[in-house]
Amino acid sequence: MTLRIAIVGHIRHPIAPPFKGGMEAFTHSLARMLAERGHDVTLLASGDSATGLPPGVKLLPICEAHYDARYPWHEFHGTDALNDHLDACYARAARLLLEGRFDVVHNNALHRYLPRLSRAERLPMVTSLHIPPFKVLRGALMDGAAPWHLSSVVSARQRGIWWPEGAPKTAHVVHNGIDLSEWPQGGPGDGSAVWAGRITPTKGTHLAAEAAQIAGVPLRIYGVVEHQDYFNDMVRPHLYDDVAYVGHLNTQALGQAYGRASVALFTPQWEEPFGLAAVEAMATGLPVAATPHGAVEEVLGEAGVIAVDDSPVALAEALRQALAIPAEVPRARVARLFDAQAMVTKFERLYHAALAQGDVAVPHRTYPAIALHVEGADRPLAEAG
Repeated sequence: MTLRIAIVGHIRHPIAPPFKGGMEAFTHSLARMLAERGHDVTLLASGDSATGLPPGVKLLPICEAHYDARYPWHEFHGTDALNDHLDACYARAARLLLEGRFDVVHNNALHRYLPRLSRAERLPMVTSLHIPPFKVLRGALMDGAAPWHLSSVVSARQRGIWWPEGAPKTAHVVHNGIDLSEWPQGGPGDGSAVWAGRITPTKGTHLAAEAAQIAGVPLRIYGVVEHQDYFNDMVRPHLYDDVAYVGHLNTQALGQAYGRASVALFTPQWEEPFGLAAVEAMATGLPVAATPHGAVEEVLGEAGVIAVDDSPVALAEALRQALAIPAEVPRARVARLFDAQAMVTKFERLYHAALAQGDVAVPHRTYPAIALHVEGADRPLAEAG
């Protein structure tokens, strides 16, 4: 059954390659594959996402440009300026969703309006929870609880963190998936290591650099420098000898870089819900050495080695051990557990399940305001900013 699907993206970065992080890559791939399956797909995201829109996917901009260009997260996080901007953008998204009469909405945003909109307007929705819980989003999810509003998390570990008392029937684990054709098996490798991702304190780039120096393993670092002070103070001092920062690459170039290496480093310093960067490296045949945080054990399994603690010495030892894992092991794990087509099939089932529950009776609930009329939400984008 062909569906009219609206996918709402996070607007910190464009939903366009080269992707700044896993959320952008996930949203873009999901839109593309749903369109390839014949669904009518509309993406609600920042206007500059149009530069890399997948074939067959329409864009409804909810802001002119991604907010990090105007309100850098590390400077504006938690401020009234950024919060007011986000409120106006997602109020606009809510209005567009109601006007669009979509069959189902896939909500990848991290904003409080849309879960409540689903409950209040009986709008079939799947909300994907890409991060650990925070108070405002948890409250919105509770307010938006309804048979037609389902949620997905990317790991069993994350499900336990979101619902330590036990997950509701509307919550489902759907592992992130990748298109294996975009990440071909690499060569035998040259004995070097690779690290890729957003360069920011929660990603632990400096630990990868230190561990590589200790282990005597050449390392190439790829990714966007999101936190310049962190890069200058914590990463740059370790860029010498065979440890180097190369830059931010698109998918094809990054896959080729993986193909030349023999092992990957994955160094989260927070409750990492999944770890798409690790899975992409594994798809090319790279075993992974990782720090012990979040869902790394669930993701890596037999394809990696997890350090006993966060020290560079422990990570260096994990790096040496990971080099002994045969390349066919990580590739096979990704094919078995993290294939993108299997992920999309699971989401299609959730869409139909949400649709089927649209007429279920639930107690009426009044909300303070979904804020469809937040200041700026009704103005043309060029005026609203």
